[in-house]
Amino acid sequence: MAEKFASKRNIRFMLHEVFNVEELTQYEYFRDHSRETFDMIIDTVWKVADNFMFPLFQEMDANPPQFIDGKTNVHQAVRDFMKQNGEGEWISDKWSYESGGQQVPASVSFAKHFIMAAANGAMAIYPELTHGAANLILHFGSKELQDRYLEKMTAGKWQGTMALTEPDAGSSLADIKTSAEDTGLGYYHIQGKKIFISAGDTTATDNTVHLMLARIKGAPAGVKGISLFVVPKNRLAARGGLEYNDVVCDGFEHKMGVKGCPACQLTMGDHGDCRGYLVGEPNRGLAYMFQMMNEARIGTGIIAAGKVTAAYFACLEYTRQRLQGRKPGQKDPLSVPIPIIEHADIRRMLLFQRAVADGGLALALQLSKYLDLIKAGVEVEKHELLVDFLVPIVKTFPSEYGVLSISAAMQCLGGYGYCQDFPVEQYFRDIRIDAILEGSTGIQGQDLLGRKVTMKKGKAYKLFMAEVNKTIAVACEIPEMKPLAVQLSRGLEIMNDATIYLLGVAHQNKTEEFLADATLYLEMAGLVAIGWQWLMQGIVANNALRGGVPESDVNFYKGKLQTLDYFMTYEVAKVDSLARILKTSHGLTAYLDTTFFDEE
Repeated sequence: MAEKFASKRNIRFMLHEVFNVEELTQYEYFRDHSRETFDMIIDTVWKVADNFMFPLFQEMDANPPQFIDGKTNVHQAVRDFMKQNGEGEWISDKWSYESGGQQVPASVSFAKHFIMAAANGAMAIYPELTHGAANLILHFGSKELQDRYLEKMTAGKWQGTMALTEPDAGSSLADIKTSAEDTGLGYYHIQGKKIFISAGDTTATDNTVHLMLARIKGAPAGVKGISLFVVPKNRLAARGGLEYNDVVCDGFEHKMGVKGCPACQLTMGDHGDCRGYLVGEPNRGLAYMFQMMNEARIGTGIIAAGKVTAAYFACLEYTRQRLQGRKPGQKDPLSVPIPIIEHADIRRMLLFQRAVADGGLALALQLSKYLDLIKAGVEVEKHELLVDFLVPIVKTFPSEYGVLSISAAMQCLGGYGYCQDFPVEQYFRDIRIDAILEGSTGIQGQDLLGRKVTMKKGKAYKLFMAEVNKTIAVACEIPEMKPLAVQLSRGLEIMNDATIYLLGVAHQNKTEEFLADATLYLEMAGLVAIGWQWLMQGIVANNALRGGVPESDVNFYKGKLQTLDYFMTYEVAKVDSLARILKTSHGLTAYLDTTFFDEE
């Protein structure tokens, strides 16, 4: 087991030096807070993560949930963890005072979630899901639903879930078959099946509350006929207490990773008595659910960044301790072997890991800062559009590049990277799900190119370009930073050229060709967005070194500059080749005859 899963110094660097979260306290909504309260939150969460969550990381993988007598028995520690989240008011920390929250900035709350994810990604899922489900009830549920469910959920006593996926529908929500029939008694009868429901059944809490999509009988076909319901495992009885609600867990999937949190299969209404309670208006369910889905996508990106970070520190520790080989110029076989961190290729892979980890976290915190400014009422439309544009990138970059990053960590460990003696193989298994959860990478690519780039006549895309260019302009005024800023500027120009080309394809009504390589477009945008974040960090680090810092901080800031240099030289350079493919593939995959895959 590695000794370290993240860097508190880096988290404070991001929050205070790069994003200056303290400036949020000038706004009425956040006025009760201060740098001291933000640091207190981080310190408290860090203590729980370090002393409680991290020591259980490998144990929860080795001892996954067991399905016994129709119950999903999860690790006992999850129950203790949910209780800690309730007592710390962490599930509802971003909510307003009126809603029972603490009005904590999203920037600080997401940093809290990152720490938890780095310490134990499987355990971190439980309260995050509960927050998302409770948030839907808070924003769209009736007063009666809020009174019935929110107190127990935010106290960590009842688990919340997001129940969308079905056996024959998958990501195509227009095809869901779970039905809802109005009884006229204040509830609907629900009947159907759901699969891949994270924490869909658990002994960690006393009840499970599903936020479930279903189609009211007689509703329009497709997504326009989907409604949202609260469907508890056990409903409140007329005389108090809980009673069975005809929701059955049929078992759960045996996953390659994230084993500490079960992905359950649910059946509702086999006995005709599963009651669901309508959230908001009929046929508006998908619009409501997208709020939770967007939060879940951000959360998935943060969890992925946490796993990459933890794997990086495990790898870094190993490469400093492992002695093997000698420098290329050393010929004496009797000379002492050197730590493998002294080999150039190992250093390259370490830089790659750090670039993905810190870059992914930075982009998530950038989006968080926009969310905070929206809450404060500052340029709301602008920041909402920027959030919309960044969500698929925040979700995808740390998850997809995270797979590559942790693969590099395994490579650094050699054969041990593939063995359970060290935690890197578990991080590799765990992170693979993050590119699939909450919409696969292909879906995120189509969302970015097909919706976000074109929305409001390209306004969100133009705002993103302006934000990146603003950082480039600042960096160009600093002699040491200008060459790196020019590299990013060139990448941005190449991306813009490819975007103009693709929009031209769309204007020719070649929709399938336009979207065929949306995943590549998403990767290209991710490299530019992470390059932007590294340039921001580089500006801060360079200014700090020029202004004079304690000797103990010199290496930290120099490390930021070295990683920035690496990312611009090795990673942003890939934008050119991706753009070239986007402009020359001419719909190769869109128009491909599938019979070419047949074999004699």
